[in-house]
Amino acid sequence: MKITVFSGSHKGREGNTLIMVEEFLKGAEEAGAETENIILAEKNIRRCRGKFECWLKTPGSCTIHDDMEDLISRFMGSDIVVFACPVYFDNVPSIMKSFVERLSPVLLPQFEEDGKGEYRHAKRYEKYPKFAVISNAGLPGQINFDVERLFFRRLARTFHTELVAEIYRAEGEIFRGQKNIMLKPLIGKYKKLLRSAGKEIVENHMLSEKIIEDLGKPIVPSSLYIKFGNEEWDRLIKENQTE
Repeated sequence: MKITVFSGSHKGREGNTLIMVEEFLKGAEEAGAETENIILAEKNIRRCRGKFECWLKTPGSCTIHDDMEDLISRFMGSDIVVFACPVYFDNVPSIMKSFVERLSPVLLPQFEEDGKGEYRHAKRYEKYPKFAVISNAGLPGQINFDVERLFFRRLARTFHTELVAEIYRAEGEIFRGQKNIMLKPLIGKYKKLLRSAGKEIVENHMLSEKIIEDLGKPIVPSSLYIKFGNEEWDRLIKENQTE
């Protein structure tokens, strides 16, 4: 099984989502999967021009020549594609949205009914990779993922595939406290859950209800997270203003 992660954080290799991805992939690799984590911030991905040339002029290929040519090949060559990104203002970051829009060539322009009374673009290929999502939000509460959750579920429908796993981590800035003596064991327990999730995806092609429930639980109480989070913001503001 080939699992490819497309990491769409503007911070590249410094974001909190990457910590989640690395643990998830460790579990997948232990279960025998071939894995790859592609950092979109390190790629040259120009914006879609919306001219439909990939459907009309060069069917199946974009007329913009950049890193997307290789990324589409890696996308289609995967058994499972993981979209990994933080929540930016209640939605996916612009770098991830640009990547998704440039996937248009793998579909056909013609419309078809999806079996549920809605319409979508028809398939260019017989088989598409299954999708999974790993996302991180700095604010507490699963409600922060409402827009992303709908976006990726609709995206799976658009690409004629299924969404086999959704991992949403609120209170995500807690990963910054990995060296804290009180937080370290709590974060370690959560990382172990992520590795288990990676194994389950390879072995079962889905996540169990138990691990979904455990992955969504707060690592620390929200009130405590907000208290220490605001104190940290106050510290950073003061630090930056006195430089």
